[in-house]
Amino acid sequence: MIETLATPARTRLVERMAALGPAFAARATEYDRTASFPTENWAELREAGLLGVCIPTEHGGLGGDFIAYALVSEELGRHCATTGLTFNMHVATTLLVGQIADDLDLEPDGRRSLEERRAELYRGIVEDGTIHSQPFSEGIAGGALEGIGTRAVPVQGGYLVTGRKIFASLSGAANIHNVVALVEGDERIRFMGIPADADGVSIEGDWDPLGMRGTDSRNLVMNNVFVPADNEWAPPGIFDQAAHRWPYFYMTLSFSYLGLMRGILDHTAAYLRGDGGGSTQRRESPIRQAGWASMNLEYERARALCYQVLDESGVDPSFDAIRRAWASMVTTMEAAPSIASTAIRVCGGRSMLRPSYLEQAYRDARCGATMLPWSVEVCLDRLGRAGLFPNSSNPPS
Repeated sequence: MIETLATPARTRLVERMAALGPAFAARATEYDRTASFPTENWAELREAGLLGVCIPTEHGGLGGDFIAYALVSEELGRHCATTGLTFNMHVATTLLVGQIADDLDLEPDGRRSLEERRAELYRGIVEDGTIHSQPFSEGIAGGALEGIGTRAVPVQGGYLVTGRKIFASLSGAANIHNVVALVEGDERIRFMGIPADADGVSIEGDWDPLGMRGTDSRNLVMNNVFVPADNEWAPPGIFDQAAHRWPYFYMTLSFSYLGLMRGILDHTAAYLRGDGGGSTQRRESPIRQAGWASMNLEYERARALCYQVLDESGVDPSFDAIRRAWASMVTTMEAAPSIASTAIRVCGGRSMLRPSYLEQAYRDARCGATMLPWSVEVCLDRLGRAGLFPNSSNPPS
């Protein structure tokens, strides 16, 4: 499967990310300790051209597709998972207005508008280093198309937007916050970019979480914020269509956690081998060998299912394919903390002392299960009903 997915072009992108890995890993402890945004990492991502990893080459990007992003994100998560989550919120926007939108149905006028507006979005990223975030959650409902309380009022030249987004990653770092909103009397969801420096935008709350502490995911509050019409990146209804026809969009967070598992394996193996002057006797313990084996089994199961889903990814998946995507989310998000817990047992009490990669990874790994819209709880609910009730083969978004 990996041979099919890892084309030469995608492999080159992964190698580009891997080259940044050691520096990112070296900074991870400080970002975790201070709960600060990984600014230096983002500067290096920009310098390497990776902010445009999924921007077409004709627009100055690296031309990666959804699968390329998944593999690149996994590699990033291997070195700094918190940077991986922030990177996801940026790249997801370029995927949504790019590859995903290209696969959806649009009227000719809508297609022209999309192409014009995303060209400017691409230009800002490639030439100016514009950082995008994508805060959707409002804490009202779990579904991608549910619980949207943010309202956009049409005015001359654009919209006035009012609402509140929670867990708004990159809250203090993004130049543009891409949000979903509704216009009164219109059921179609709007997808638009809120300039971070616009009047009426504020960031509220403290940020001192258990894990993924460098994501800076405070609350984004918008009070009659003017959003230019050209910042409505896609025609109304495209977001709705994507949720139904390109649902793989909602599993992108899991790629960072798959990479985090790989990082945990790297550190455990180094400990057991005695890399850096440690005792090689550690690997002789049958109990530690059994723990190491179980960690690898969990990782390989998660990776195999994820890669199968990636191989199937695209527009208009079958219900069985969507069910496998839900299963992949649960498998990855539950395997990550399990592997981290086993790693601490295998590597012993010192691995719980800060600063320790495994102690941080244990906390980071605990956070994935709760992340909407495809949290473990949501996916388990859908998997538990699939095939058992009338219309249960019509997947919710």
